[in-house]
Amino acid sequence: MTEHTAELLGTPNERRIIFLVMDGLGDLPFGDRPQTPLEAAKTPNIDALLAQATTGLFDPVEPGITPGSGPGHLGLFGYDPRNHLIGRGVLEALGIDFPLEDTDVAARFNFCTLDKERRITDRRAGRIGDDINHRLVEKLNANLKFHSSTEVIVRSVSEHRGLVVLRGKDLGGRIPDTDPQQTGVQPLTAVAGDDASKPTADLLNQFVAQTEQILADEDRANGLLLRGIDKRPPIPKIGDRFPINPAAVATYPMYRGIARLVGMNVLDPPGDVAKTMAAAALVPKEFDYLFVHIKYTDKAGEDGNYDWKVEVIEEVDRNLPALMKAKPDVLVITGDHSTPAILKSHSWHPVPALLYAPGTVRPDGSKTFGERACQIGGMGRLPMRHLLPIALAHALKLAKFGA
Repeated sequence: MTEHTAELLGTPNERRIIFLVMDGLGDLPFGDRPQTPLEAAKTPNIDALLAQATTGLFDPVEPGITPGSGPGHLGLFGYDPRNHLIGRGVLEALGIDFPLEDTDVAARFNFCTLDKERRITDRRAGRIGDDINHRLVEKLNANLKFHSSTEVIVRSVSEHRGLVVLRGKDLGGRIPDTDPQQTGVQPLTAVAGDDASKPTADLLNQFVAQTEQILADEDRANGLLLRGIDKRPPIPKIGDRFPINPAAVATYPMYRGIARLVGMNVLDPPGDVAKTMAAAALVPKEFDYLFVHIKYTDKAGEDGNYDWKVEVIEEVDRNLPALMKAKPDVLVITGDHSTPAILKSHSWHPVPALLYAPGTVRPDGSKTFGERACQIGGMGRLPMRHLLPIALAHALKLAKFGA
């Protein structure tokens, strides 16, 4: 069953589409600052595109719904996120090239900081570095002991993030997160959503309890919060749905994972903003769709750091000429969701988007790229899953519908 009429109209050609995704791009005014970070940032290179561009606002899921990173990116890739619920553990596993089996249950975890009453004081353990992460995972693997036929596999991901995979028979994966998404309270207990998931929940609770004992002497990372507990679901490949040969340039495992899940060629992690955008320009021309992911806008929003978010957007703008060496026929600049610095979290606000397509676009007269400017842009306000078909049309990759 198709989710888009566009899936029936694909016409392959060599025209190239690039999606430059600044994670968590959408925002709000902050305190006495009347502009959002995107509106406040100096972006001369992006603004120069507007003479041959149109803009709009896009809802990652639907109006009023706050999306996770998985649903946000599925919308960007032309999927209806409501039809494809994927646990973050699966995406993290795929992102670090873990050989995930269909029967495995995977969970992403955050190292966190707990006080003496097991109340969470920091959900990300001060964003510990990769070196500390690797040391802690080695410590866990050396000391965890289970009297079970199910194998418990722990792996580092990055910073405060890790992965735990349960490998055994007849394991259910319907278990909500143990992360309460707030401080000052204790972690939640893993609770099975069906009978098949009861052994999984029991084993995860044992895992968390043992972990807290093993990490009790650590100053910051002395506990775990489990997120996105799930098994790998079937999902149609993006290249089978649309007339593109897709590739991804992304550093963080989560985003590499979701790109790999939908069938993109995932290239080696390039590093910071400048290296990421320069690496995208070197991707072979056979890949006519590029997903280029920038994480730091989201991190700045989650940290409540308005100024840093402005700096990241300006850094992306400075490096835009390097990306343009890839010679896109269509360039989309947008985000996967909003992460307002004032809220320090994902939000339900629609995401600004710019579509640059010389020769095929109808410019809407926008002079700047920002949330308020996009409210009156030519693309209007639509569900995010429509953005890729719009880009395909501007790349002349869709045939006429009907006689």
